[in-house]
Parts: sequence; structure tokens; C-alpha cells
Amino acid sequence: MPELLDAIDARILDLIQHDASLSVAEIAERVGLSSSPCWRRIKRLEDDGTIQKRVTILDRDKLGLTFEVYCTVKLSLPTKENLETFETAVKRWAEVVQCATVTGAADYEMRIVTRDMHAFDNFLRDKILSLGLVSNIESRIVVRAVKNATTIPLGLVSPYVGARLSDE
Repeated sequence: MPELLDAIDARILDLIQHDASLSVAEIAERVGLSSSPCWRRIKRLEDDGTIQKRVTILDRDKLGLTFEVYCTVKLSLPTKENLETFETAVKRWAEVVQCATVTGAADYEMRIVTRDMHAFDNFLRDKILSLGLVSNIESRIVVRAVKNATTIPLGLVSPYVGARLSDE
């Protein structure tokens, strides 16, 4: 079981997940610590894997990557080897921004981002179908994103932490 977070750890995580560009000094000031103890807490959270990485979120529309699709993929024969082959391939494909194994009739749910319908069709033909492992793909084109959060609900970690975060 992971180490429980105290309210200061949770506040640090909340600040970082909303703006990874904050300096340690800015974070320390906002959580009421000096820089050194704040840096030690951040370092501990990185070392234990709670903070996996810090990223910059790009505007897909400004980059011309406006076509987003959710694909449900069913493998012809979901053997251990076929699952591993498919997952290895998916990790190489930049178009796949999320992929998860799922329960139910399908094996995978993927979120794919590309330029347009033609680029998506090429992706299906040249990458997914060329593996020779897929029996069915159901694609759903995103018309409009309603919510696209990158934060996780820290308030669910502990009732005390959740109450402290919602008060601020």
C-alpha cells in the first residue's frame, strides 16, 4: 500500500498537476513551507513514483491534429503472444495517445489523434490491420470534446485531503 499523503503533499500534487512550470519556491510559498522541505517532499514523491513525469500540454487544433477517434479493438485470437505483439506495436504508434485493455466483448479501447479522416484510414490499414491480429474494430469519431482533464481527483485519496483541497 502506498504511503498516505498528508494535506501538504496533496496540495503540492494539486499545484503541480495544474501547473508543472511552478518553481519550488512558488510551490513552497503556496503550501506554507520553505523551499528546502518543499523540494524534499517533491523529490520523495518523484522517487516513490507518485509523480511520474511533468509534461506540457499542446493545443492539437493549432497543430492541425483535429481528428480524434475512439476505437474498440477485438483481436482474432487473444493469446498471450498476440496480446503482447499488439501492445508492443501500439506503444510505437504516435497516433495512439491512450490504450487500455478492457472487459466485455472487445480487448482494447484506444484513443487516436491524427490530422483527418484520410490519415486515420491510413493508420487503420497500414498499422492496425497490417498486424493481421484484429477481427473487429469499432470507431467513434469525436465531434466535440466536453471534458479533457489531465488531473486526477486527489480528493478521493483521503477524506481529509479532499476536504482541504475543496476549501481552497
